[in-house]
Amino acid sequence: MSTPAGIDPRGPRFAATITTALLLVATFLGLVGTSPDAPSAPLGQRALDPGFLLAVVIAALFLWSVVSPSTAPWGAVFRRFVKPRLSPPSELEDPRPPRFAQGVGLFVVSVGLVLHLLGIPWALPIATAAAFIAAFLNAVFSLCLGCQLYLLLQRAGLLGRSATTA
Repeated sequence: MSTPAGIDPRGPRFAATITTALLLVATFLGLVGTSPDAPSAPLGQRALDPGFLLAVVIAALFLWSVVSPSTAPWGAVFRRFVKPRLSPPSELEDPRPPRFAQGVGLFVVSVGLVLHLLGIPWALPIATAAAFIAAFLNAVFSLCLGCQLYLLLQRAGLLGRSATTA
């Protein structure tokens, strides 16, 4: 199995910047929408909570990035409007770790969504805050926690093929 073609590492960082903003708003909405009577609120009311709805959109964007990264919105915006204005990247990166990181974001936000629907009052803002922290670290410091997890699992032989040593 050959390594997929490399991607511009600035693309995932650009996407993380937009995702950071969305997750910050979702966390805020989740916090202001959480009340002590949330567990007893009807399912329909929990499903119409603005923080929940925004988190559903974010989860859909994560899913899109996992299933079809070449057509994901933030990547398309980066390739069409941002990348042409930048100098060529000094190096390309393997697209598998950022794609895995999107899957981790999808998992974290999805757990928050499911627990919110089950009536766990703080599940949604905690999940979106955790995803926010990861996206923020990627956007600001270029530290992709999901990518690091991918590499750790790869070295342990639990994911993909191990990198060959030169």
